[in-house]
Parts: sequence; C-alpha cells; structure tokens
Amino acid sequence: MTKKIRLADVAAVAGVSTATVSRVLNAKSTVATGTKQLVLQALDELGYERPDALRDRSDDRVGIVAPDLNAPSAPEYIQELVDQLSLRDYAPILLTHSSAGGTEKYLQMLVKQNVSGVIFLSGVANESDYDVRRYLDEGERQIPYVTINGRNPNIGVPDFSSDDVGAVKDSVRHLYHSGHRSIGLITGPERFRPAQDMAMGYRQAMMEMCPDTDQTVLHSHYSVEGGGRATDTMLDLGVTGIICGSDLLVLGAIRQIRQRGLRVPEDVSVVGYDDSPLMAFTDPPLTSNRQPVRQISSAAVNTLVDLMKGGNPPRVPFTFQSELITRESSGAAPNQS
Repeated sequence: MTKKIRLADVAAVAGVSTATVSRVLNAKSTVATGTKQLVLQALDELGYERPDALRDRSDDRVGIVAPDLNAPSAPEYIQELVDQLSLRDYAPILLTHSSAGGTEKYLQMLVKQNVSGVIFLSGVANESDYDVRRYLDEGERQIPYVTINGRNPNIGVPDFSSDDVGAVKDSVRHLYHSGHRSIGLITGPERFRPAQDMAMGYRQAMMEMCPDTDQTVLHSHYSVEGGGRATDTMLDLGVTGIICGSDLLVLGAIRQIRQRGLRVPEDVSVVGYDDSPLMAFTDPPLTSNRQPVRQISSAAVNTLVDLMKGGNPPRVPFTFQSELITRESSGAAPNQS
C-alpha cells in the first residue's frame, strides 16, 4: 500500500513551504528547477513513492559514455556535463569504459534504457577504426549523439574538441623561445585521432621553428608508466624539452627524469596537456595546456538537446582553443641557464 504523503513532512525536509510542495506534486510549471529537485529528494529520503507525473520518463535520459576515470580531465568534464543536463531536467546515466569491448556492452545497456541521446567523452569514439553507429542507428532506432574530444570523420556526428594541433604548436613555440632545440612529443596510442592531431601539430611547429632538428614522436598508453618509459627513450636521445599529450604522461616523465638523476626544469623541461585541477600543486607546478571544459560541455549539451528535439545537426566539427598555462616545470634550456 502506498504511503500517503504528508506535505508538512516533505516541506520540513526540503526547507520549503507546504504550498510549494503541493505545486511540485501537482506538476505545476511555476516551480524553479532547483526547488523542484529539493522536493523530489525529500520524497525519496522520506520513503514516499513519487506520483506518476513526477517519475523520470524514458525520454528524459541521456547517456554519458566516458573513459576510465583515471583520465585527468574526465572527472571535470563529467561533472560539467551532469550539471548542464540537470539544469535542463535531463537525467544523466554515466557509464565508464576502458576498452572497445566494454563500450559495446554499455551501448547495448543504454539502448535498453531508452535514452534519448548519448554523449561520448573521448575514448573509443575517436578510434580510427571504431564505429558506434551500428548500436545507435540500427533499423528504425535513431538515437542522436555527439562527441567531446572524439572527432571521427567516419562517424560524422557533431564533435566538440580542444584544438590539439594548436595546443602542441603553442607548446613547441614556448620551449623554442626558452632556448630548447631538441624537443620531443609523447602522446597516446596512434589509433586515437587526438594523438594523430598532436603529432601533426608537433611536426608542423618543428618544421617552422627548427627545421634542421630531428623530430621525436613517441606513442604510449595514457598512463604514468607509459610516460616514464617514453621519457627514458627521450633522455637517451638527448631531448631537453618534452611535451606530453596528457598530465598522466607528464607525471611519469617527471618521475623518470628524477630517477635518472636529472632536475626539472634545470636539465629537462616538461609541458603537459589537460591542466587538471591538481597540476598547479605538483612539484614543480606543471606547465600545461588548459582545456575550456565548461564551454565545450555547454556547446555539446545544447546541440544534443536540439537534436533530441528534432533539430538538424551542424555540418562541421567545433574546435575550441586551449590556453597554455606556464608554471615552473618548464624553463630555459640547459645551455641557456
């Protein structure tokens, strides 16, 4: 038997008036979203069953498919996406993955949940040889989706990404103007398009700045260990400025530099990518490219909501400029000190 809702109890827990509780229960549109959420949370806390008009509808659900949460920028993006969707009264369903096989299973789960749309945050959506369309575009099912940092022309859906090419060019120029000529890039697996774009930006900048210097690009897993192994090779080659395609790679690079008895930045300068929140507090504080997380997330959510309402998808990918934040992990080249 359904427990009868006592307005006074709900109002006390939610911190609102009984009149406001009544308006929410009767699905009146005059109640602010934040206030409505407080009342709904109070109903749940008190063990009341939500009236049918207030229950989540299947067409209110949006899936967020994200990479392993160890990725430095992932938590920041996820939090922003959840906030943006909640403001629009959509219920986010978060699924994380670490492999293409896991993603296939999760996409099947999202389809069963009757989601109205999906946001792919990086990961397998930007693998050159991976195609998610067979899960979201089968038969009469047409679930709109967008990607963030997952540009993939083979998929052809709206993408919202940082300018990886431009970011790496800025990093090369920064090290060049600090006196470095032997500059290397450590980035992710070559099958990922952001890694391909970073390598392209690096090569273009090196040809512009120091065309007679050897170019060194190493592809590695996005991990501390991967950054350390690649850095070992860089040091053997005499590189004095190392650009990394993620902050995880940078942490491995700094550790390996110190294990070799060298100093950062006196002997080797390092530059990261993500500028995740704790990077300003590393030892030394990290020079890194900061992604415009809020702007990218807002644009992606706005476009997805428009698609879910029947709008036409934009024809071109959206590219957002990152900002190089200079801190103590990069400095003058050794022969310039």
